[in-house]
This record gives sequence, C-alpha cells and structure tokens, in this order.
Amino acid sequence: MKSLLIKLTHGLSEQDTTEHELQLIKEWVAKNYLTYKDNVYKFHSKYRAGTLGLIQNNTAYLHVIGENVKDLYIEEIGVATEGDLIIAKRLLGKRGTPAAVIAEIVGREQTYSIGYIIEKYGHRSLVDLKSEHPVGAELSEEELNNHNLGDLFKIDNFENKVIEFLGNLDDPLVDEKIVLAQFNKHDEFDEEVLKLAKSFPEVDASKYPKRKDLRALPFSTIDPVTAKDFDDAICWDDANSTLYVAIADVSEYVKPFGPIDDEAIYRSFSIYLPHRSIPMLPRELSETLCSLQPHKDRLSYVFQMQLDRESLEVVHSEVYEAIIHSKRRFNYEEIDLFFEGKLKPQNSDEEEVLDAISKLKPITDALREKRLKIGFDFRSSEIEMKIDEQHHILSTHEAEETPSHSLIEDCMLLANKEAAARYDRGIFRIHEPPSQAKLQVLYQELSSIGIQIEMKDTVKETIEFIQEQARDLNLESEVDTLIIRAQMQARYAPMNYGHFGLGFERYTHFTSPIRRYSDLIVHRLLKAINAGDTAEGSYVLRNIESLSMAISEKEREASTIEIEFMARKYARWANENIGKEFKAKISATDPELRGELKDEIVGAKLQLTAHDNFVLFEDVIVRIDKVDIARAKIFATVVRRVDV
Repeated sequence: MKSLLIKLTHGLSEQDTTEHELQLIKEWVAKNYLTYKDNVYKFHSKYRAGTLGLIQNNTAYLHVIGENVKDLYIEEIGVATEGDLIIAKRLLGKRGTPAAVIAEIVGREQTYSIGYIIEKYGHRSLVDLKSEHPVGAELSEEELNNHNLGDLFKIDNFENKVIEFLGNLDDPLVDEKIVLAQFNKHDEFDEEVLKLAKSFPEVDASKYPKRKDLRALPFSTIDPVTAKDFDDAICWDDANSTLYVAIADVSEYVKPFGPIDDEAIYRSFSIYLPHRSIPMLPRELSETLCSLQPHKDRLSYVFQMQLDRESLEVVHSEVYEAIIHSKRRFNYEEIDLFFEGKLKPQNSDEEEVLDAISKLKPITDALREKRLKIGFDFRSSEIEMKIDEQHHILSTHEAEETPSHSLIEDCMLLANKEAAARYDRGIFRIHEPPSQAKLQVLYQELSSIGIQIEMKDTVKETIEFIQEQARDLNLESEVDTLIIRAQMQARYAPMNYGHFGLGFERYTHFTSPIRRYSDLIVHRLLKAINAGDTAEGSYVLRNIESLSMAISEKEREASTIEIEFMARKYARWANENIGKEFKAKISATDPELRGELKDEIVGAKLQLTAHDNFVLFEDVIVRIDKVDIARAKIFATVVRRVDV
C-alpha cells in the first residue's frame, strides 16, 4: 500500500497500474482524493498521504510522503493508531502549524508483523513479538490451547488476520523466518519467473555482432571468497592508461514490466545473511548466466575510461555493450597475498592478469589519496558472523578493509561517477550534509570524552580535526561510528544533490545490477541515451520520482533484516552465557547506558545497568543478566572497569 501512495504522490501513469491498484484508485478518484489528467493519477492538492506518528492525547503528526514536505498536525485521530497509513485533507487558511484531518485509513506502514503466544495469569493470548501488545488478529481459545507457548505467526495488519504459522521461539532456525516475514520477503520465485530465467541460452558470441568483442582482454573478478554473483570485472591497459570496468549486462535479460522485472522491483535488493543470500534475481541469472564467471563468455556493459596520470582525471570515457571472457576469478585474500609477494601466477593467463593488477594498484592508491582530500575516510567496522547448521554462532570478527578491497572500490567509484555525469534526471545516489542539530549532538558527545571541538572553515575540516584526536586516543573506529550516526542517510533521488561523504558532485550506482535494482535502471537509461532513443529514455524515467523513493525504502528493509537477524543470533548466544563475564566497551551514555561486546564474540549490543558513572568508549567487564529472546535484547551489568 505504501508503494502505491508513493506513486500517487508523484503521479502514476494509468498504463503502469495493476488491476488491484486501479480498483483502489477509481474509488479514491470518486472521493476526490485524486486528480486524473493526461492519463496520470495524482493526489489532489488538498490531500496528502503519510504515516501516523506517535500519538499523544489523541493527537499526532502525519509524516507526509514526499521530499521536503512538512509533517501535518492531526488534532483528532479517532480510531487511527500509530503506524497507520493515512490519506488526510489539509486544513487550508489555518494559522500556525500545518494541519489536516483524517480522510481515510488505508493500511499500515508495516503491512505484516509477527505475533506469538504468551501466558499471563493463567490466560493465553497472541501478542506482538516486539511490543507484547495484543495484536489485532485473534486466535480462538481452542486454537490458543492447541498451540504451544512461544508459537509464532505472521500477521496481516490490514486484514487483521493470521496468515502463516512460522514455528516456535525456542527454535533458532525460526529467526530467519521472523526477519523475512515482517517484510514479506521470500527466497522462492514463482514458476513463471523461473521458467523464463531458465529459458535463456548460454552466450553465443556470433549472435551479438553489434557488441564490442573484448574477450582477448585480461579481465578478472575480485570478490569475497563466498561470493557467487560476480557483478563486476576489471582490466587495466597500462600502455594506454585505460581502465575497463565490465558490469553484468542484466538489462539484456530482464526487460521492463516482464515477470522477472516485476519480482526484481518488489525485492529491489539482494539480502545477505551470514549463512546465505536471498537474491534479487533468480539464481539461474544471478549466480550463472549474468554472473561474470571465469573462462566463460558473458554479456557485459562496459565503461572504458582513459585517465590522465598527472591529474588522475578521466580525459575520455565511453560506455557500451560488450562480450568479455574473464581469465580468472580471484578472492580478496588472494590479491592481498599477491600484493605481499606471497602469491605467484600459475599460468600465462594469471601472469597477464596479475601484471596488470600490479600496475593498476599505484593508480587506485593515487585515486584514493585524491578522493580523500575532498571526501571522508571512515573506519567504522563491519561484523562478519559465522553460524552452524542449527543457526548457533560459531564465531564473529571485525572485517578489515585491505588493499584488494581499496583497489576494487576505487575502480567502481570511478565508473559510478562517470555514469552519473551522463544525465541530469535519473537515479542518483545522494548524501546530504548533516544538519546543525545533529552536529551539535555529536560535538557534545565527543566533548564528554575529552575531544576538543574547534570549528574550522568547513564541516570536513572540523571532522578531520576530530579524527586526528581520535587517532591519538586510539578511538578511530568508535569516533567514526558516531560521526556516521550524525549524518544524513544516503538515499536514491531523481535529481542530483551531490554526495557529502564521498565528496563527489555527482554520483550514482552502476556497478551492481545483479543485486541492486537502482543499477539496472541506470543501465537502461544509459542505453537509451547512447541510442538517442528519447522515447525509451522517457519510458525509463516516467515514474522515476516514486521509484527512487520506493527503492530507498527497500534498501532500509534489507538492511533491517540483515541487522535484526544478527541481533537474534547474539541474543541466543547470550542466553547460553547468562551469569558469565565478558569484555565490552561503553557505546552510549545518554539517554541510557549501552555497550558493545568486545571479547571472544564481538558486536553484540548490550543494555547496561551500573552502580558507578562511566564515560563513552570506556572499556569495562560486564555480566550477562537476562535475555529477551522475543525482542532480541541483551541485559547486562557493568561489573568493573578494565585495568589499563
């Protein structure tokens, strides 16, 4: 429902509506919520759609859908509840805070939630997993008694009904079902989608005479050791100072409004859990035909970029459809060993590829150095987790960015920048500067741990001064995490607003169409521009405002799923270690004391109690006291400071 409201906020072409959407739209037209002009449906200027926020004294604010739109004050909420999707009528001509009245409740922001059975005072009930409030959907007394305590159910919040039994809270295997069900995610593809994905033949170069044949070039892929979907391959022509970035040509197979495309839009992102992925595209494409596998002909979309070695600027670039033949699939660890002189080529192909990579490294090192003069270098850590077949934690560790990661990153950044330079309206990856209010909170937090705040000429210079002090205190990662938290969230937008974190005037996502729908749209747009096909370009851009917003929402969903799954694994581990003591670091002191585990297991978030005052980032010993498995929360007591 929210995606439909987003579309109608920006304008939805009648030919792009589904049968179900059109039925609702006609009802809303009859109620004058919508206008219909030039075959486009859009909210009437008197009406807004949004999500109802926190309710206080029967009033609330409506968080209106759309960019740079003020929230609307709702004086009488009636039967509406927090999280409801609302169509509201603006109260025009009223002084003070912009206000509105509820015209209709049309759904819930969270369409699905998880309920589970608890027992209190001898009475069983079905409650929300996170809040323990009774859910709208009900089970009969007989059904409640026929199920076990802790049994979990997927709830349709709009219809107020139980739609699926998921399992029991005591089973670690149910955690995956919980995090996926709350956003209605699934691994399986419909038979129609699979049938089409399986119908594509292996690449036959003779059938693509218009594509550039780059199969003789020494392309290679460099990815995590566990990767199966190889989006990108690189090749460096040192003699001509030219970098080739070849990207899987997903748009050749996934056509707009076809069954695979419909499913790809719905998913928008691949989801990566510690033990497996839930792909955006069927595995027949994502892990096989589109994946740039070694020693196989593959269709690709290639940026060819010639660099000036002095300025490191791209002096000429072109993007085109091609066929490549990757000579080798490397993982990051192998390339790092090569840079350390510990890996030697085993054949002529490897010798050619590794020779090119060795000559490319000084180029990407210089590109990185140049980039960091205008952008930021953040050292926040990412946790990698391994789990066993029963979904218990085996190990965790903080991932490190190594020279091989940096090399690939700067190749991809270069291609993404070049893609963004080719249009003025499309999909941009934007990151706006932090607000002054957020910066003030950050500065107060840092002052509390002895970091001097000295306002420089620019925000960048001020933050770099803070980072210098953090290095002296050996708190680089911790302080960078706070700085990142103070910033705006990067998102997709149809117009360019620049990327503050990277320091780029224009930026987009071009390099991962197997796992990000945004990149697929960019490919389609660039192909239309190259072909001079204004009709196709207009077709791609027709609903770009609503599509950008919807993809940003899907990105947050995917991130939430990945984070919550790991939180549930941490909670189950902690439940097996109640009463034990571990090393931790204070991660927040206001509004409540929180910490993060820094022991044999790292990264678990803790809610802390203490009998003394502690400062931000102080190293402490904690004792795990209690675990709330349902809400994935770990409660611990600070036992003592760590002796320095």
